[in-house]
Amino acid sequence: MGSRIPSHQLSNGLYVSGRPEHHKERPPTLASRAVPYTGGDVKNSGELGKMFDIPVSDHLKPHRPSSSSGSFRSGSGPTSGSGPISKRTSGSGPISGLHPTGLLLTSGPVGSSVGRRSGQSGQLEGQAVNSAKGKTVYGPAVTVLGFDDVKVGFKVSKTLMWMLLVVVVIGLMVGTFLMVAVKKPLILVSVVAVLVLGGVVVMWNCGCRMRRLMSFLRKYPDAELRGAVDGQFVKVTGIVTCGSIPLESSFQKVARCVYVSTELYEYKGWGGRSANPKHRCFSWGCRNSEKYVADFYISDFQSGLRAVVKAGYGAKVAPFVKETTVVDITKENLDSNPSFVTWLAERSLSSDDRVMRLKEGYIKEGSTVSVMGVVRRHDNVLMIVPPTEPISTGCQWSCGLFPTYVEGLVLTCDESQNDDVIPV
Repeated sequence: MGSRIPSHQLSNGLYVSGRPEHHKERPPTLASRAVPYTGGDVKNSGELGKMFDIPVSDHLKPHRPSSSSGSFRSGSGPTSGSGPISKRTSGSGPISGLHPTGLLLTSGPVGSSVGRRSGQSGQLEGQAVNSAKGKTVYGPAVTVLGFDDVKVGFKVSKTLMWMLLVVVVIGLMVGTFLMVAVKKPLILVSVVAVLVLGGVVVMWNCGCRMRRLMSFLRKYPDAELRGAVDGQFVKVTGIVTCGSIPLESSFQKVARCVYVSTELYEYKGWGGRSANPKHRCFSWGCRNSEKYVADFYISDFQSGLRAVVKAGYGAKVAPFVKETTVVDITKENLDSNPSFVTWLAERSLSSDDRVMRLKEGYIKEGSTVSVMGVVRRHDNVLMIVPPTEPISTGCQWSCGLFPTYVEGLVLTCDESQNDDVIPV
């Protein structure tokens, strides 16, 4: 007789063949610790902050279990069972590849690695430090611009200029000889007329140079960052946001700016003291200038992409931002402006009964700005850097205008300082 097939009864009363299964007791599952809302601050994000070598707040550090329970890692994130988080590398490249998600990149020179992690060493390079006199001093990550650092001029071939000069000299010599020898001043009069006409053209270009340049910058077509290739010169218009180093205006204390400018002007009458070596009589001259610009972000209106504008670390920048007069000082109203007197004392500037005017300009976070520069792509990070060649407007012979050029990364902002900006 054959062997009997074993069977067993289920809990519902049915009999089935086979031996009953003995279910192993499952170990208790460790519950994940609730993570508080961090508001987007990487420093308060626990394991994410450790991933990028950022100090973590003490109240967010996980509590270690006792030695009897063994060492374990929370299973609420992708780091469980993966070893020490500090030695783990992502397959998508360095942190700079994560830029489109909104992670903050520290400033760095154009030639260096742009995607440096946001450690303390990167932040200290541009951290604002209040000196003993109260004046804000920035580190090397912030570019300091002088009063006349914007290089604007005519771009005319030197060969052509020398040729014209030789022709004029020859014409004057021939005209003078004919007038003395033959008593015919026609050639000399013609040469003088040409010289007068040339002088008028030069004066016309000097007077219309800035207006022509600003018109060229406004009418230059915007480019789309999505299709821009490496090394292409583009103009990008969009909303700006601060980088790792936000700036602040020195007098009005306007916070979170990407560019600030505060300039003190003095009026010089007949025989008065000059504010600078180039100060002429019966005009305003700049006595003190504080202009700062740092790396910032711009979100392109055309494509929606965000790029890093490399304006810090001593980059050559040409800002065209309209300044507004915030204080007008005369001998009579000096004592009624204690904030202005304090501002002068912080910079060791004396009033001496001078007629002064303080102007401030800035580009606040959320403003609409146009940037003209060269596209650079580095480790999936899109950058706009200063061009190596000057930007030229081209020649307009019909208007009698020579080519005008400007050097550096061009920043233009047409918004008024009192207009509301887009919150970011």
